[in-house]
Amino acid sequence: MGTSIEWYDFFLYGTAAALVFPHVFFPNSEPFVGVLASFTTQFVGFAARPIGAAIFGHFGDRIGRKATLIATLLLMGIATFLIGCLPGYDSIGVFAPILLVVLRIAQGIGVGGEWGGSVLLSMEWGRRERRGLMASMPQLGVPIGLLLSTGVFKLLTAIAGDDFDSWGWRVPFLLSVVLVGIGLYVRLRVLESPEFAAIRRADAVVTLPVWEAVRRYPRQILTAAFVRMSEQAPFYLFITFVLTYGTEQVGVSRDSLLTYTMVAAGVGLFSVPFFGWLSDRVGRRLVYGAGIIATAAFAFPYFGLLNTGTAGLILLGIVVSLIVHDTQYGPQAALIAETFDGPVRYSGAGIGYHLASVVAGGPAPLIATAILQHTGSSTWISLYIIGCAVVSMIALLAMPRPVAPTDRELSAVEG
Repeated sequence: MGTSIEWYDFFLYGTAAALVFPHVFFPNSEPFVGVLASFTTQFVGFAARPIGAAIFGHFGDRIGRKATLIATLLLMGIATFLIGCLPGYDSIGVFAPILLVVLRIAQGIGVGGEWGGSVLLSMEWGRRERRGLMASMPQLGVPIGLLLSTGVFKLLTAIAGDDFDSWGWRVPFLLSVVLVGIGLYVRLRVLESPEFAAIRRADAVVTLPVWEAVRRYPRQILTAAFVRMSEQAPFYLFITFVLTYGTEQVGVSRDSLLTYTMVAAGVGLFSVPFFGWLSDRVGRRLVYGAGIIATAAFAFPYFGLLNTGTAGLILLGIVVSLIVHDTQYGPQAALIAETFDGPVRYSGAGIGYHLASVVAGGPAPLIATAILQHTGSSTWISLYIIGCAVVSMIALLAMPRPVAPTDRELSAVEG
C-alpha cells in the first residue's frame, strides 16, 4: 500500500513533465528546449534518490524498517501536495521552476529511502526459499502507482478539457494527501521485521551502517547500480519519453497513450510477482539474464511498433515493453538485497539500487530527447537501449553471490 502511494506520487511528476510542465513552468522556451528543461527537473529527483537511500538507510539499519518507512511516506506526500499548489511561471516567474526543483529533490529523497525499507520489510518476513516472491510484492507498487497516476491523469484530461494545463493537472497531486493518509494507517499497524528484531536483540546494530556498507560491499553496490541499466533506463523511456515521442513524433493522442500505459501497468500486476516467484524456482540470475537479453532484442521492434501509428500495434509494443521490464524487475529486489548482510542491508541495497537513478533512469529521457532532436530517428535510441543491456549483463556476471544467512537470521525467520 505505502509503496504504491509513493510511486503514484513519483510517476505523477514523470507524466506531468512530459505533457504539462513544459507549458506551465517553461512557457517561453522552444518546444524542444521546454521538454528538455522539464525532463531535467525530473532528473534532479533521480539524482536525489541515492542521498535519500543513504539518509534513510542509516536510520533503517539503526532504528528499524517500520519507523523509517513512515518518514519516507510523509516526505513524499507533502512534497507532492505542494507541487500541486505551486504557481506557474506566468505568476511568479523564475521562482516557479526553482521551487519545482526543490520539491522534486524532496520527492527523490523520499522515494530513495522508500525502496530499501519496503523490500526488506517484506523479504525479511518471508522464508529464504520464497524471498524472490516476497521481495517482489513491494515492487508491485510500481505498476499500481503507474496505473493510479496514469488513470487519474486520463480522468482529469477528460474532465478539465482545455483547462487541463491551467488547473486540471494539479488535482492528481493534491489527491495524494488522501492516499498518504491511507498509507500511514497501514504502516502504523505493520510489525517490525523478525530479522531486524533479532539483530537488535543480539546487540548487532551497526553504528555507521552506510560507511560499513560502502567499506565492506563496494563491489555489491556498484554491480547493483549497473545491473539495473537495462531495466531502469528503458523503463523511463517506455512510460515517460513515450508520451512525448508518441504525441509529437507519431501523432498519437495523449488520451490513447495514457490508456495503453494503463493496460500495460495492469498486466504488471501479474507479471512482476510471477517473475519473482519464477526466480525462486529456477534462479534469480537466470531469470534476470533472460530479461536483459529480451530488452536488447526488443529495442528495435518497440519503436517499429510505435512508428506504425496503428493503435493495436502501439498497444502491443507498450505492453510487451513492460513485460520485458518486469522480467528483471520481479527478481531484482531479492537479487540485490541478498548480496548484503542484515545489519547493513537497508543502507547497502538502497544505495546500490538508487545509484542506478543517476546513471540510468534520470538521464534516459534526456538522452532520448537529445538523440531524437539531432537525428530525427529512433534508431540511435534503440542502440542506446542495447548498450544499456550490455552494461547490465557485464554487471550481472560480476555481481557477487548472495551472502550466506547467519544463524541469527535463520532463527529469526524460522521463529
